[in-house]
Formats: sequence, C-alpha cells, structure tokens
Amino acid sequence: MNKAQLIDAMAAGAGLTKADAKKALDAFVTATTDALKAGDRVALIGFGSYSVTERSARTGRNPQTGKEIQIAAKKVVKFKAGAELAEAVS
Repeated sequence: MNKAQLIDAMAAGAGLTKADAKKALDAFVTATTDALKAGDRVALIGFGSYSVTERSARTGRNPQTGKEIQIAAKKVVKFKAGAELAEAVS
C-alpha cells in the first residue's frame, strides 16, 4: 500500500474527504517525526511503538572488493508491533 492508497482507505474508513485524510496523515507523520527527533517514544496502544536507538560503529565489507570498511555509528528508528497488530497479522 502506498501513501495515496492509504489516504483513500483512511478517507473511506473515517468518512473524510481525501483532502482531509491527507492533512491528517501528514500531521501524524510530522508529529511522529518531531517526537522521534526530540528523543521521545511514540506508542499507539494495540498498534505498536516507534523509538530511536543508537547503532554503534562497526566494521563491514565491501561486497564487490571484499575490502573491510568502517561503518559509522548512527541513530535508527525502530518499530515494535503491538500485541493486537501482531495477532491480526498472524
């Protein structure tokens, strides 16, 4: 499902216009991004939670040459599915 299809599904499910559904989705993405940038955790009960973790620096390999390379440390976003979502999918 892409963004346009998600907007269509949200509009149909909530009885909104596509423009209002797009605004709602954009607001959700912005609010989630801002919270994660600030180091907060975003938890949606039953759906899942988003959090930011630090991935440490490590040594990797260039698959073309086999030469070792250093991979820098960075922050990554993780999503952990909630119990209801995990049960619905399985």
